[in-house]
Amino acid sequence: MTNHGSGTRGLLRRRLAPEAHRSNALHPGAWWVWAIGLGTAASRTTNPLLIGLLIGVAGYVVAARRTSAPWAKSYGAFVKLGLVVIGIRLVFAIVLGSPIPGTHVLVTLPEVPLPDWAKGVRIGGRVTAEGMVFALYDGIRLAGLLICIGAANALASPSRLLKSLPGALYEVGVAVVVAMTFAPNLIGDVRRLRAARRLRGRPDSGVRGLLQVGLPVLEGALERSVALAAAMDARGFGRTAAVPAGVRRLTAVLTLGGLMGVCVGTYGLLTAQGAAYGLPLLGAGLLAALAGLRLGGRRAVRTRYRPDAWGVRAWLVAGSGLAVAGLTIWSASYDMQALHPGVVPLVAPTLPLWPAAAALLGLLPAFVAPVPTGEQAPSTPVPPVPPEETS
Repeated sequence: MTNHGSGTRGLLRRRLAPEAHRSNALHPGAWWVWAIGLGTAASRTTNPLLIGLLIGVAGYVVAARRTSAPWAKSYGAFVKLGLVVIGIRLVFAIVLGSPIPGTHVLVTLPEVPLPDWAKGVRIGGRVTAEGMVFALYDGIRLAGLLICIGAANALASPSRLLKSLPGALYEVGVAVVVAMTFAPNLIGDVRRLRAARRLRGRPDSGVRGLLQVGLPVLEGALERSVALAAAMDARGFGRTAAVPAGVRRLTAVLTLGGLMGVCVGTYGLLTAQGAAYGLPLLGAGLLAALAGLRLGGRRAVRTRYRPDAWGVRAWLVAGSGLAVAGLTIWSASYDMQALHPGVVPLVAPTLPLWPAAAALLGLLPAFVAPVPTGEQAPSTPVPPVPPEETS
């Protein structure tokens, strides 16, 4: 007998999040847009509760949609890096002091006298609770930004992302892909040669052992490089089309000007004072840079094998991150106190309703992005049909 309820739930689950394969794999750029949106939201607030919610959203999506690939294990390293950043920020606040005045003195350290030209800088002195809380909030904000970027590293395939670069940057993408491919081979050669030396009773550690292992590894790397260069030359790598001089100059102006606009606009979005000019400059810079890259791609004579399509699910994933960033920026201009809890006097932070609801929009990729094949839950086994009895 067929269980129609479970079949309906399975069909709905496949419609929301189908099993990932080569034809419906999510574009890696969508993961980066989503992560940058969460990171932008984290950079616009010092509320530890809201930043913790953003980190939880990123962690849930990573746990639901990461694969077993090597780069998918990088999320834990970014979390540890965020904790280290918080610790360093607190140590700096203790040793170098804090610009926030405070009345609750925790400890008074011996102060090192500094010359007159170092006014405004001190080493040691009073350590106040207000200054430590301010440093803690600042460190949590930077840690949240790092962890959100780490989520993109754990979800997006770097090789597919580099393959999706525009034609003007394909040389850079090929160089990075080759470096990423050769690095595991070098590590494998070192392990193989060290194991061979141990089997022969020869030392595999120390300066002498490293020198004896390094020469065969270098020889193997050179052989692979020569073989790769021959294969790339046979496939026409590096050949360019003829482009007029005016188009080249216009491409350079658009690309450099667009990148400068992106940098200035991003800086404006990450600071509270630059929200007015940050978004327009970022938009104009992106348009100019894309136009420059589009023109620069005309000189590249190449084809792309199985290009990643930017489909509806990629728009949903990227749009959820942009929605989180946009709503958080709007909330910061509407209710600044909720996103930046005060430290003088010390007040307990509260979780603002609308920014928290905006952060929850970042969970959308956990439901619409294709499920990696290795992460699929095992299906219900079908009982075997008993053989017919023979008389």
